[in-house]
Amino acid sequence: MIHRPRLKIMCVFGKHQYGDPARGFGTEYAAFIPALEHLGHEVIHFESWNRASHADFAALNLALLKAVLRERPDILLAVQMNYEIWIETLEVIRKTADVATVCWTTDDSWKYREVSRLIGRAYDAMTTTYPEVVPKYRRDGIPNVLLTQWAANSSAMAAPLPASQCRFPVTFVGAAQGNRPQWIRDLGRRGIAVRCFGHGWPEGSVDARQIPEIMRQSVISLNFSNSRQGRQIKARTFEVPGAGGFLMTETAPGLERWYRIGEEIDVFRTLPELAVKIQNYLKSPDRRDAMALRGFHRTRQAHTYEQRMADVVAFALRAKGNRSGKGGGEAGSLRLETLLSQAAAAHRMSRPTAWLKQALVSGCSAVWGRKRGPRAARRLVFEMSWRFMGRKTFTASGLPGRMFPEQ
Repeated sequence: MIHRPRLKIMCVFGKHQYGDPARGFGTEYAAFIPALEHLGHEVIHFESWNRASHADFAALNLALLKAVLRERPDILLAVQMNYEIWIETLEVIRKTADVATVCWTTDDSWKYREVSRLIGRAYDAMTTTYPEVVPKYRRDGIPNVLLTQWAANSSAMAAPLPASQCRFPVTFVGAAQGNRPQWIRDLGRRGIAVRCFGHGWPEGSVDARQIPEIMRQSVISLNFSNSRQGRQIKARTFEVPGAGGFLMTETAPGLERWYRIGEEIDVFRTLPELAVKIQNYLKSPDRRDAMALRGFHRTRQAHTYEQRMADVVAFALRAKGNRSGKGGGEAGSLRLETLLSQAAAAHRMSRPTAWLKQALVSGCSAVWGRKRGPRAARRLVFEMSWRFMGRKTFTASGLPGRMFPEQ
């Protein structure tokens, strides 16, 4: 038996999906924290996504620094959405606290260019689930990058039910976004009814604890791998077979590295192919049952969050050990109080910036409505900022954070 030291790990991310309690628990909160606890570590959660938790980004970063200095964690594991954690904050943490900082990235197929490459040097270590992005990190001077992948929550694992005992023929659990509603409607026109659960569907969001049971009680669980930049492997790819479900997923690059296609899970590329495969598996329950069982065993053996988190923890500690200079003091001229006051001053919105914000929000609201208009304005500012201001976007003086502290 391998002995692992007990560490204190601070997890900096949201409790709920996109920081919205109405959307249910997020994958990171529901999976990372239990996995780290199962590995024997002490875990502290810091809420960084829910904007209602802090008055603005200055208050968020101040609270984070105080939490780190109070708790003195061995590792800070962050999942950074955009610009909520300042680069200055990460730098002072590395100078004043003896902590390894690591960022678990999401959607690096498109977020690498917009976020990850610009914040990567502020962390001791980065992770990515995209093999093709690893050389980009190294090209951009970010050598400490770990190639990992999503996984299944071992607490939610259960052996598959036979198809004859399943409650639902076909289900999908996830948000009603992109082309998913159209796919579901088209399947309905072909006589295949799909029960959908999640944000934007008539059924609405469901408690995270219900999701594994829904997948286990479905003859077929669908997964769509679409994203802004093509198809990608998602957490659901591992969660379905881990929960005892039978996965039918839209194909994605590299999927064959994790499962045997046609033996443990199955894939589709087009709607007609999906419809035919659904009908075939519904008519062949024995084949479905055998594949679901093989997929479950593969997941239990190789794809749990305990395995992923053990690798992340070890990698973060190694990366910190390679860091030039150690933390743990007052850092001389970079005393906490001085840095915070300087950062807060840079974060204040000037009068011209306030006028610009008002003009942008008014214009976008005229086009997209009062609800979507402010989000469109924020997105426009962010798109312009990362393109022209680069790394500064993720600092206290970054324009998106100053103009839209509430989003």
